[in-house]
Amino acid sequence: MPVVNSDKLISLQSNADCVRNICILAHVDHGKTSLTDGLLATNGIISAKLAGKIRYLDSRPDEQLRGITMESSAISLYFPLLRRTTSDAPAEQQEYLINLIDSPGHIDFSSEVSTASRLSDGAVVLVDAVEGVCSQTVTVLRLTWTEHLKPLLVINKVDRLITELKMSPSEAYTHLSKLLEQVNAVVGSFFQGERMEEDLKWRERTDKKIAAASAKEQEMSMRSAPNSANGKPTENPESGDSVLLLGEYEEKDDEDIYFAPEKNNVVFSSATDGWAFTVTQFASLYEKRLGMKKSALEKYLWGDYYLDTKTKKVLGKKHLKGRPLKPMFAQLVLEPIWAVYEATKGKGDTQMLEKITKSLSIKLPLHVTRSKGPRVVLAAIFSAWLPLSTALLVSVIEHLPSPRVAQAERLPALIDSSPGAENVDPRIRDAVVSFKTAKDEPVVAFVSKIVAIPESELPGYKKRAKRLSPEEARVLGRKKRAEIALAQDAADDDLQPAANLSDSLGDLKIVDIDSPNPDSDSQEDPEHLIGFARLYSGTLSVGDTIYVVPPKYSPANSELHIPQKTTITALYLLMGRSLEPLNSVPAGVVFGVAGLDGKILKSGTLCSQASGAVNLAGVNMGSQPIVRVALEPENPSDLDKMIEGLKLLEQSDPCARYEVLESGEHVILTAGELHLERCLKDLRERFARCEIQAGESIVPYRETIVGGAEMSEKRDKELPRGTVESSTTSHHVSIRLRVRYLATEVTDFLSKHAPAIKRLYSDRAKDGNSPGAGVGKYEGGFDLDADDAGLRAQAQTLSIAEFREELSKLFQSGGEREIWTNAVEKIAAFGPRRIGPNILIDNTKGNICKKVLHDTSNVANSSNETSASKELTPRDFADTISYAFQLATAQGPLCNEPMQGVAVILEDVSITTAEGEEETPAARENLGRLTGEVIKTVRESIRAGFLDWSPRLLLAMYSCEIQASTEVLGKVYAVLTRRRGRILSESLKEGTPFFTIASLLPVAESFGFSDEIRKRTSGAASPQLIFAGFEMLNEDPFWVPFTEEDLEDLGELADKENVAKRYMDKVRKRKGLPVTGKKLVKDAEKQKTLKR
Repeated sequence: MPVVNSDKLISLQSNADCVRNICILAHVDHGKTSLTDGLLATNGIISAKLAGKIRYLDSRPDEQLRGITMESSAISLYFPLLRRTTSDAPAEQQEYLINLIDSPGHIDFSSEVSTASRLSDGAVVLVDAVEGVCSQTVTVLRLTWTEHLKPLLVINKVDRLITELKMSPSEAYTHLSKLLEQVNAVVGSFFQGERMEEDLKWRERTDKKIAAASAKEQEMSMRSAPNSANGKPTENPESGDSVLLLGEYEEKDDEDIYFAPEKNNVVFSSATDGWAFTVTQFASLYEKRLGMKKSALEKYLWGDYYLDTKTKKVLGKKHLKGRPLKPMFAQLVLEPIWAVYEATKGKGDTQMLEKITKSLSIKLPLHVTRSKGPRVVLAAIFSAWLPLSTALLVSVIEHLPSPRVAQAERLPALIDSSPGAENVDPRIRDAVVSFKTAKDEPVVAFVSKIVAIPESELPGYKKRAKRLSPEEARVLGRKKRAEIALAQDAADDDLQPAANLSDSLGDLKIVDIDSPNPDSDSQEDPEHLIGFARLYSGTLSVGDTIYVVPPKYSPANSELHIPQKTTITALYLLMGRSLEPLNSVPAGVVFGVAGLDGKILKSGTLCSQASGAVNLAGVNMGSQPIVRVALEPENPSDLDKMIEGLKLLEQSDPCARYEVLESGEHVILTAGELHLERCLKDLRERFARCEIQAGESIVPYRETIVGGAEMSEKRDKELPRGTVESSTTSHHVSIRLRVRYLATEVTDFLSKHAPAIKRLYSDRAKDGNSPGAGVGKYEGGFDLDADDAGLRAQAQTLSIAEFREELSKLFQSGGEREIWTNAVEKIAAFGPRRIGPNILIDNTKGNICKKVLHDTSNVANSSNETSASKELTPRDFADTISYAFQLATAQGPLCNEPMQGVAVILEDVSITTAEGEEETPAARENLGRLTGEVIKTVRESIRAGFLDWSPRLLLAMYSCEIQASTEVLGKVYAVLTRRRGRILSESLKEGTPFFTIASLLPVAESFGFSDEIRKRTSGAASPQLIFAGFEMLNEDPFWVPFTEEDLEDLGELADKENVAKRYMDKVRKRKGLPVTGKKLVKDAEKQKTLKR
């Protein structure tokens, strides 16, 4: 097909009804980029022969090397289609613009998938016909559900059923129908979960209405009782015809959410062989042959329907009467495709090929028929019979919505879930939902990510003059000197040589050959930041002034994060590896925007007005990074280059984060090992352009305690376990506290609902009644003003009253109820960072600490009493104790990692005055000194109480899914076992020789795991690692054999390796903490030198 001019694509942008914004989503290696190649060939961007092989949108060298996509990239395609307005009307050509975004399938780059989905109106979901539904398939289906994208299912690699599994058409039909049922089961589970949640909310609303009605009725009856006693008539306004009407629960129809070939939302394809089809296409082919209506054939071509060839009637399964008929899909659809593969197999069957081409009315070119390669003939037949682009793009145009329709369905829910949705300007909401494109309408655009583009790849780039090498400079100098000598000989007067000399030297640049090149590579081709955006309303032009809304902005508190004004310097049409300049962009288009340098970190919203602006970036856009690595330049003088490169990398990567630790280390956080490798490559070659050394990966741990039979002796036999009594250095303050472990249910609840706790502190801070307000640095947690909008949006589902009620139920449902009685009312702080799964309970007689879950009025009264008192009381140390609790839970005693599942019960705080010291004024003057002593004492007491129990380490875990054949199953198990993995399940995919293995793997043991699996299995298995939280390693790092049985089995040296101690010592060594119990020399008298 001829190459489509970019002017043609730009002209189609203004007709929004003929625009489709789609993204391609799938599991890794399910054929997304190969499928895209087939679509690009229709626009002449690549050759049809190279489609499926060149992977055009994988523009990075490492993407081509590994064969996987790492960055989402967009391209615009032109597709003409002949359509009839009515059945009798002549066909008219309509032109469509397809804005296509290809996304990665690897779990490490899931943030790229999130950015692609937010810009799209529909999604093409690919599923491998052999591998079926995988872990990332479920993830992308869930993403389409949450983002309200209309999906189109493509079952790819159907050719593998023929070439690899050697299935017959009937077996393939059974396999495909089961695969379709699996996909629909996943979608159905999303619908069922949402329906159950809505049902629960409806029941809660109904119960509240009934309770309010009964309370009102009881109040009316109490009022009417005295009136009846006095003989006065009473009137009940609620009686008679006034009845409490409760709305009935509305059942939603789930028919439209499922995939069915007869609905034209399922495409069967083979991207490598370049063919695809829908049931509608074959219904059109067989319409005249069978003498049936097309609509009836679309219904019968999928399902348990059978064709009687003699009578040409369609029979159901009940009417077969034992006849061995094949399903119509296998007989009429799959058998012709199987015949083409059979005819082109090996050397090929020429007679069969002639029969097929004649029946399909296809004429093959002479050079194709003479070709010795069977794949050439195969591709030629399918490109003429079932072209890939026709089936897929027609389905996209007919099934997926245009921007106008999609925004009316999607945007109301997205706006309602944004921060401060109730304060969004109605004019902006109406413009976005109603898809208003006029120039005087509000402009709203969402920038999903920032892309770094080298200057040489920008349109209009003029190549700079090449710097001369020393030898070239010498040759040029000789020429110039020769020209000067000739000019001097030809001159008549004395001034002419000087003029010629100056003219000749004008273009000559004197270079010191031995001096270093002052122009570095970074100056020759610097990186420019381009926003990857989608316009929802209005029209955006170059030179327009617009406001950049940050991700934490909320129109309810617009003074906290003020939008910045910027000028649009350039607009681009995204064409994969290249960019085309634009003057203006209408609504409903995916485009690139320049001029956002220093205004957006990763994502943001562009709006034409600052007041009442909508924040579309305030929703969670992907998984959090888990792998941390400390970096340093090989040459210390390149430190500034590395820092600038890290900042540029953080902007251009949606998931990467850059931090500077308290120790001064420069740390990069990535989603996984492959993501880390890509970030380091970009940092060295593009952003920093210097050699960088990466340290060992920093893996997060958690510390907790348990109670068991094999615990060591108590610290103090007279006190309960975990209880510590201590006093400050000056013996002025005595503290008694008790450390206990929390139930697993309580810990999980606190971890899950951390946003609700964070919102509580933020709301209290606005009123000036936050627990710990006024101590500032003591709380040492998150910045209340910089509240994360994404967490706030998630926390809207659980109010503080509901949080308190559910937490109280969990405390009462566990054991030892007497300890946890009224514990919720006594909670003084959560930690660490005031949102962690540890609690500080104030069990003192005077209730010295402010309670987190109390009403603000109580908090205000207690603070007034504290400020009015002139004497030094335990209440003066309430904030100090809370701060010490934050410090202790942030750095546990094992290896300075955060604690989890620990309760600190403060039992008593007493103040004593030294002899000869006045009680009131002198003690009040010592408050500053006592504050530091109390912090130190409380922190050490919590650590001592922690170690009184049996400590445990919580390991960060990956959920690992591996698909492997029976031949390599043993090798996969061997690698998993060696790396301390635990097998959860093993299932055989029906109809295939592949097993799906689900397991858990410690993050600390995962580095190099993927490469080892591929090496051991010769590339036959590849794992997918997803962060699955923390899991306890049930082993005491301080355990030593002390019973007779243990000493007999292990000996005094305990030959069995203590894995928990190994992990703990490794972290302590990295942090510079002392490592105990490590023998540097064993049997020193037997040491020898190598010379002897």
